[in-house]
Amino acid sequence: MDVSGAGAPIVAVVGVVGTLLSALLTQRAAERSRRREQERVERAQARAREREERRRCYVALNTASRHYLAALTDQLHALGRTEDPRAVRQRLIEARDLHRDVHAEAQMRLPDPVLALAGEVAHELGTLYGTVRRLDDGVPRPGDSLDAAQGEIDPLWERLRELRRGMRADLGASGAARPDPDPGPRPSRGNSAASRASSGR
Repeated sequence: MDVSGAGAPIVAVVGVVGTLLSALLTQRAAERSRRREQERVERAQARAREREERRRCYVALNTASRHYLAALTDQLHALGRTEDPRAVRQRLIEARDLHRDVHAEAQMRLPDPVLALAGEVAHELGTLYGTVRRLDDGVPRPGDSLDAAQGEIDPLWERLRELRRGMRADLGASGAARPDPDPGPRPSRGNSAASRASSGR
């Protein structure tokens, strides 16, 4: 019996099976690689969406906070004049309501350090709002006065700058760790604080 002749088909079968297994393993490795790449792309896209949603939330919160403080400033100035304050009062109520809604959404998205800053700013804005409304309604508490309320305005603009720095740092904005060069509005009785807030100052 020719052993070498009998073994030839076996060798051929083994060779075919080896080729098929090699192709199968190569295909599976390629599929795993494609899956890993797809997962990597999906994770990157999810991070990009989350970052963009957070950026939009920060823009909305910054804008709403600035308009709220500007409206408080205008209402305070209106109390020192003889003009009808109803239009200014309505703008203040709308600015307060918008800030409340934006802050409520921000509470679901902001990381804890920025959320803590935003909460402090919201509390201080609310405290000043209470003072201004009591003065407007003619029912001030002890310590409530136009001068006392005015004295809270500039520190609040600084608090808003601090909040903005925190938001920029969280987003990795270039130079976010440096002091903010924006001096913020300097309210005066002859100008609208709301218009300055809208200009981004």
